[in-house]
Amino acid sequence: MRTVLRASLRTHTRRYVSAAVAVVIGVSFIVVTSLLSDATRAGLVAGVEVPYRGADVVVTDVDADEAGRIVDRAESSGDSAAVLGWTPQRVRIGGRLFEERADVGGVADDPGLRWQVLRSGRFPARPGEVVADVNAVKGHDVAVGDPVEIGSGRGAVEGTLVGLVDTPSASAGAQLYLTWADLRGLDSDLWIDSVAYAGSGSSSLAGTLPAGATVQDRDAFVEDRQADLTNEVNVLAILLLVFAAIALFVSVLVIANTFSILFAQRARDFALLRCVGATRRQVLRSVRVEALALGVASAVLGLVVGTGLGYALVALAKSALPSGSMALPTPSLRWYAGALVTGVLVTVVAAWLPTRRVVRVSPLTALRPDDATSVRTGAGRLRVLLGLVVVALGAGLLALSISASNAVAMILGGVASFSGVLLLGPVIVPALIRATGGLVGRVAGAPVRLATENAVRNPRRTAATTASLLVGVTLTTAVLVGLASSRSAVDEDLDHDYPVDVTLTASRAPLAADLLDRVRAVPGVSSATELDGAEGSVSGAGRLPVVAPTDAERIVRGAPPMVTPQAGEVWLPWELMDDLADGDLVSVRAGGHTEQLRVRGGAGWGEAALVAPSTLASLTSAPQPWAVWVRAADGTDADDLGGDLDAIAQSADADVVNSLRERSWVTLQLDILTGTVVALLGIAVVIALVGIGNTLGLSVLERGRENALLRALGLTRRQLRATLAAEALLLSVVATVLGTAIGVTFAWVAVQALVQRAVDAAPMVLPWGQLSVVVLVAGVAGLLSALLPARRAARTAPAAGLSLD
Repeated sequence: MRTVLRASLRTHTRRYVSAAVAVVIGVSFIVVTSLLSDATRAGLVAGVEVPYRGADVVVTDVDADEAGRIVDRAESSGDSAAVLGWTPQRVRIGGRLFEERADVGGVADDPGLRWQVLRSGRFPARPGEVVADVNAVKGHDVAVGDPVEIGSGRGAVEGTLVGLVDTPSASAGAQLYLTWADLRGLDSDLWIDSVAYAGSGSSSLAGTLPAGATVQDRDAFVEDRQADLTNEVNVLAILLLVFAAIALFVSVLVIANTFSILFAQRARDFALLRCVGATRRQVLRSVRVEALALGVASAVLGLVVGTGLGYALVALAKSALPSGSMALPTPSLRWYAGALVTGVLVTVVAAWLPTRRVVRVSPLTALRPDDATSVRTGAGRLRVLLGLVVVALGAGLLALSISASNAVAMILGGVASFSGVLLLGPVIVPALIRATGGLVGRVAGAPVRLATENAVRNPRRTAATTASLLVGVTLTTAVLVGLASSRSAVDEDLDHDYPVDVTLTASRAPLAADLLDRVRAVPGVSSATELDGAEGSVSGAGRLPVVAPTDAERIVRGAPPMVTPQAGEVWLPWELMDDLADGDLVSVRAGGHTEQLRVRGGAGWGEAALVAPSTLASLTSAPQPWAVWVRAADGTDADDLGGDLDAIAQSADADVVNSLRERSWVTLQLDILTGTVVALLGIAVVIALVGIGNTLGLSVLERGRENALLRALGLTRRQLRATLAAEALLLSVVATVLGTAIGVTFAWVAVQALVQRAVDAAPMVLPWGQLSVVVLVAGVAGLLSALLPARRAARTAPAAGLSLD
């Protein structure tokens, strides 16, 4: 049998290529995931202890006020404390916009707790002095001594850049660093990560803190922080492995289908081996060793390919991300062993069922046709019955998930119902192919009719061929529709939080008469409007412009527009409502008159109070332009538009709020998420298309005499190529359309069960353009997969084909 095994491997090597490719892709996916996660983990953990080297204890779970009290307590007792906190702020350096949303952190007054590394200049010695990260300012033409403006409005910090520093800890870094006195006054909502404390008072510090605050020894804190960061990376690795599992599942389908076809083609060979004395056990061992050899070779190749690709991706990421974000990965023996074992097991398991059929082959099988492919047999009827039961069970779980908003029931229902569809594949898929081919064949002629008959001749093989593509398309469609529906809900929230793209608000005097024309001339501005108002004050909020929105339908986002105060209302930015709540009665004074109005909080229009036009008319009889609101054109770059408008606002002594940047950032994250998920699922789709190409290639070999007979009866080479191309197109399009329908159904269930629980009346959105691309790509890929098989079949002469065994 060893001679038979070696001969089989030599003879059928080309037929195993697609199965090997599927395993290589799946194993490579696992290896790349391990290397990327290790590099990310090493980059995050490296330098975690740096900000705390001089500390005795570390305090966490405190707000900005409590952090300030800890610093004050340390100063009064002769100890030292440094706050690690950040706030995103608009920053101007040297009179130019540096970042619309730069991370601003603190630098310790005590050199013993100062963890940044000075590269030029000096550290801040007093309020009003700033240092910047040397890597963050590259390319911005920034130099020591430049004036710096951080924030906007009354809380802005104006100072001087006194030094450039390097940030050895990626997890604690910022772009600019201020003294605690400046940082504390910059933002009342400052996010506090921790407070490093050094001195004799560290032992009694815990007793002075409020309930909920945590005090840890420095070493214990660093160990916990490293573990937290590692766990975050592990979660990401697990998510990536989910997609690897999907790819490997599709690989199982492709490999099983490949072995099924090969063993069906070799049924006479197995029967002849039995006739000359080979036992069932010997035949079984031969084909299993064959599968094992393929699995080992493919898995080893996958390790090599994955290692090279993983290191290449890490190098690419290191060049694109900030310094220290990633480190060189260390290959893990456990991950590599797991990937190798997984690849081998996938191949062996995928070949298990076909090998079970092999041992049942009797010598007489070679002399009669095999009806095992029919769904009318007892096994076929049992499969159909089981499929119907599983689909019904899955549908019940999906209905339960909608009524109970239960994610677990939704997942289980989706898996069960889709498994039922796979079981029913030998009935559903051939029926759809026969219907589609019958309609198209009336127009396209004989090649399509022949392709239809060839595709439905073996229902189980046809269903297995399309199953792999069905998995990928279903998941891709469900993700696309789910994200599109979620995005519509997110857009509504963005309209509420950022109703105006860009606002320019006067800070000391009315705006110039020509400012509106200058704003409208800026590239990327779709429309702009001027808001009349007056300088005024609101009890509990202080002095600020009071303006009335006009032309809201054209400028403000949302339907109806989100910023439309009614008579008797005054809208204030949330950051000015420290001691106020929605519905409070406040006094609004402007133009020498006072009105009692109900206050309402909001955001996205700058530091101004909004009132209805009728209210403004009762406050002042001579309103002047105090603000300009801008609606950006679709596709406008938020940073470019913000920079152009900032240059105009600087000369007009106005403050700019660029909400478009926040909206664009959220939209970008959704785009990245969509692209990443679709790309990862695309790996499974690629494996599925490889499987379709392999099936066609094997069917060409299996039907060599039949194709030759058709050629002898008058079928031209062109018609034969068209027949095989039509068969591939029918398989891919039917699988794609069926997968799209199932995916849309799953997405609708997810919207009903999960999205509507978070956002009331969240709509179901079908991204027709994206879904059309999925169908088009699958169809084109199906045609491409038929090129080589069709070319091989057409080049075979009829006489040579008729002589094939």
